[in-house]
Amino acid sequence: MVRLLKRALMPAPLRRAVLGWLDSRYIPRADHRQDLKDALREVRTLSREVTTLRAEVTGLRTEVGELRARVATAGVAPDRAARWDDAHRLAQETAVAMDRVLQNEVLLWQAVDRAAGADSARPAEGVPGRPETAVPDGAAGAGSARPRGDLPEPPEAGAAAGVVERSGAGSAGSAR
Repeated sequence: MVRLLKRALMPAPLRRAVLGWLDSRYIPRADHRQDLKDALREVRTLSREVTTLRAEVTGLRTEVGELRARVATAGVAPDRAARWDDAHRLAQETAVAMDRVLQNEVLLWQAVDRAAGADSARPAEGVPGRPETAVPDGAAGAGSARPRGDLPEPPEAGAAAGVVERSGAGSAGSAR
């Protein structure tokens, strides 16, 4: 096609426009050959890497087979395994039972606080055998506990009735 354009008589601006269009649309042969060489080199490199990885996989498979055979022959005595299983089961049951005991203790002290709150405005402190921290539901550990002395005061009769007193520049101490 380019040969035809070179042989045909046409104005130079038109020839430049057509050649520019062809150059932007098609790749020259030299560039195409270089791209093919680069792709072939990349395929060869990847082929070598794949063969290396296959050799590694076969080596690892044989090593895993050897380790499995060694584990099968090493075995643990059945009586020892039974003792380990029993100890694990007992530890789990103990943990569950201790969790229940602690939850029941928290519930007990919450009930004591509610009963004491009905008798007086503030719960009794310093009761022998009573923990000094309240444990919120679902929380564990001393970091999440709040000291009992920091419990909020019970609401007063005016606040319970919905009366809010405000003091400030705009309200002049009037009740709402």
